[in-house]
Amino acid sequence: MRKLLPKVNQILHMQMNSIDEEESKIEYKSRIADVTENAIIIEIPLNEKTGRLKKLYQGDEISAHFLGQGGVKHYFTTEVVAFTEDVIRLIELRLPELSAITQIQRRNFLRVLAELEIAVKLNDQIQFIGLTDDVGGGGISFICDGHIPIGLNAIISCWVLAPFKNGTIEHIPFTGEVVRVKATETGKQLVMIRFADIADRERQKLIRFCFERQMDFRKR
Repeated sequence: MRKLLPKVNQILHMQMNSIDEEESKIEYKSRIADVTENAIIIEIPLNEKTGRLKKLYQGDEISAHFLGQGGVKHYFTTEVVAFTEDVIRLIELRLPELSAITQIQRRNFLRVLAELEIAVKLNDQIQFIGLTDDVGGGGISFICDGHIPIGLNAIISCWVLAPFKNGTIEHIPFTGEVVRVKATETGKQLVMIRFADIADRERQKLIRFCFERQMDFRKR
């Protein structure tokens, strides 16, 4: 099972779990210097766009992913637990439980049927609540009243409420582009959207929800 873990010299991509929305969107990368029984040890992360190093502090929460074989992304959350002084300063991240690492194939996101509450903002005048029909790492579809004027290619701001097995409920925000609108027999409309802008850590939460839901279906 340790093959699910990253290896020495691999690149770890990460974002900060920060209440600062701008900060949480910045992606950093770092080389993995070592993997021990309890920690992933990395070099100081680099902001690819600015070329600046990111100073981390003990307790900082991080959403991270690395690429496995065949371009499979392995997602997990972690936190800074310690610092090590070697030839250069190194950072120790808590080693995630193997069960907490989710895998997803690039451009091949799992979708599951799910009725989740979704809040949608078309513009300053039109905001409403709907129910998702299915959910995935690349987009979602939802049901709403037929009279709401949602057009093809419209860009909409949304959030969904996703419940997890551990009892937490996550509020997941994103921006979506409408790719299809279909009238239903009940007078409602089915709106299909792809994610136009979603933080990697928020996508990770949706992927985790999909895997948990898929496991539930398999047990039935």
